[in-house]
Amino acid sequence: MNTSATLLALAGFAFVTSITPGPNNLMLLASGTHFGWRRSLPHLLGISFGFGVMLVLVGLGLGEVFSRYPGLHDVLKWASLAYLLYLAWKVATAAPPTPGDGPGQGGGRPMGFGAAALFQVINPKAWAMALTAVTAYGELGLVAITAIFVLVNLPCCGSWALLGEQMRRWLHRPRALQAFNWGAAALMVASVLPLLRG
Repeated sequence: MNTSATLLALAGFAFVTSITPGPNNLMLLASGTHFGWRRSLPHLLGISFGFGVMLVLVGLGLGEVFSRYPGLHDVLKWASLAYLLYLAWKVATAAPPTPGDGPGQGGGRPMGFGAAALFQVINPKAWAMALTAVTAYGELGLVAITAIFVLVNLPCCGSWALLGEQMRRWLHRPRALQAFNWGAAALMVASVLPLLRG
């Protein structure tokens, strides 16, 4: 496969894995609904930054650590599940915005840049994406893989926060928003269960 075709294949892989539901996108959907796109921006940027750093570290050999010490994989798996259950509970029980609030004016605080970046460490989908990208497209070089992934990932994930903000008009009733919160929380957990089996 020539370089152009490989770059195109990587961009396609980055798009499919970045746009599909996972913990990051579902949390951004919930954040966009509660806080609006603008207040969710640090969360979004933290995801892309954290994932970019993860790609670099995996490319520099971090993935080999899990090969040498398979027990670390189990530790990461159960830590991920525990934290995801905690986050899902936070999403499910989030207080509705005060009536009359516009997008971005609800109470509470969205996840910040640092927390979103660090979340990638225990995000099973992010690990699967990073390990596959470095393994399958390593011939392109780490800089190219990271640059393409971040450039594709940012608008894909951002579209979920924007969708959440747009959904707010249909979720103005507390009961509808509560149902949405519980649905998003359930999907967050369901999205990682297949990855946790391995």
